[in-house]
Amino acid sequence: MKKRIAVALTLAALFVVSCKPHISTSARHLENYAPVTIPAPDLSGITDNGKEVLNLYRFAADQADAIYWEQNFGPRETFDDLKDPDARTFALLNYGPWNRIDNQPFLPGYGPKPAGARFYPEDMTVEEFRKLQDPDKYSPYTLIRRKENGELETVWYHEAYKEQVHKIADLLRAAADITIKPSVRSYLLKKADAVLTDDYYGSDLAWLDMVDSKMDLVIGPTETIDDELLGIKASYGAYVLLKNQERTKKMKAISARLPELQASLPGDPAYHSFVPGYESHVFACDVIYYGGYPNAGYKNIAINLPYDTRVQEEHGTRTILFDNIIREKFNRTVFPAGMLLFEGVDQAHLDANAFYWDIVYREVAKGLGVKETVNGKGSVAEALGNEALTLEKTKSNVLGTYLLMREVDAHHVDALIMKPDVIATFVANVIRSSRFGTGDATGRANLIIYNYLLEGGAIERKVSGKYGIDYGATEKAIADLCARILKIQATGDLKAATEFVNKYAMVASAIKADIVNLELEKIPVDIRLNYER
Repeated sequence: MKKRIAVALTLAALFVVSCKPHISTSARHLENYAPVTIPAPDLSGITDNGKEVLNLYRFAADQADAIYWEQNFGPRETFDDLKDPDARTFALLNYGPWNRIDNQPFLPGYGPKPAGARFYPEDMTVEEFRKLQDPDKYSPYTLIRRKENGELETVWYHEAYKEQVHKIADLLRAAADITIKPSVRSYLLKKADAVLTDDYYGSDLAWLDMVDSKMDLVIGPTETIDDELLGIKASYGAYVLLKNQERTKKMKAISARLPELQASLPGDPAYHSFVPGYESHVFACDVIYYGGYPNAGYKNIAINLPYDTRVQEEHGTRTILFDNIIREKFNRTVFPAGMLLFEGVDQAHLDANAFYWDIVYREVAKGLGVKETVNGKGSVAEALGNEALTLEKTKSNVLGTYLLMREVDAHHVDALIMKPDVIATFVANVIRSSRFGTGDATGRANLIIYNYLLEGGAIERKVSGKYGIDYGATEKAIADLCARILKIQATGDLKAATEFVNKYAMVASAIKADIVNLELEKIPVDIRLNYER
């Protein structure tokens, strides 16, 4: 093992010095994503009307997919003529010629990915954006474009993607005509209006009211991860889901306790005074189909929506766990990574149930904390700018684990897991997810956590070359990190946020060795999906 770690460290050093965009073949890149087939869903409990609705959902998701291609790169057909099938597959996985782990090109003829994707003119500066006298520029649903005279202007999504959004609206209205569920009909009609106007408030409320359907469709612009320039613009995507009725019933107790969980957060109570709405729900679902942003690169395993703070305060949020994706991620990435990186005593605490419940509370944590600064600086997102998303993802990751540890202590979790299971599984996932690098907020968030734990002595490299976990120190570090981030968010301290991210969101030498070691053992970074029809 010492020899293997020494080799890994040597290779890591060489990697840093000599890495070029095209050093790895597309086939090697693909090895980082384990292929997973999503089987055709069991629709035995779905009516014939419901099956037709489900088909229309999938067609609508394909239109969201087409919009996302335009937002991220441009025409999908660009890659149809690639002779290398692995290069074509990897381009389709990444929705463009850039590896989403580092935003560097893997195909010749392309430079680094623009920080603002295609939301802004590639030559636009941040200062130029600030000078634009148009309040619509801050909307997540507008593009920034240049007029013929070179001046900037805003273009609403429903205008820029007119053909696709009209098709989505038509498909949703057709599904509304078929469904026998009044709540589903209401949601679909309001969502159809929303994509045509970029006003999602009414459809968000209708979605939260739609609790009696066995299926779900989340469609539209939501995540702002692709906007690395300003962290404002939302990417289009779609999730087609089938509810796990039995598991969802078990989640109801969490929804009822959100105000209690909020009050239990670490640090100054003034920094988590936001009161989540009482209509929040937690659903367990299986993914049937992803379209657009959710299908690009690594796969989401849960969501917590809507992001609109008005809706969160007035009505709450919906947390959806993707059971089948969570299971595949643990089996193919988290567990093998932990077995490689940990000593035996810590390997024994790697647990699939601990991973599942950590994801549950991570998503719940997204609706907790604060949404507005406590000192008049506006929303947290406005105050922290392009650091906001990295801080939010870091917060939800550590806060979810903090909450789960407390819940396990209080015997509120319906699973046979112990606190060391929670901690070991969390650490394994942090190291595994650090392989996403600094290319986006998810990778940066996990690097922050990794470096914070390392600095605090929570984890350390043993003589064996493997990690040892100090469980008490890890628990303390997690609580401290939660409190620190909650304070930065609540006070809207951009200077502190920037300094914090710059200090901790780095690929340290230890993690470089881990990355090489995991690649030598061919342990995937993530999964890629194929769908049975």
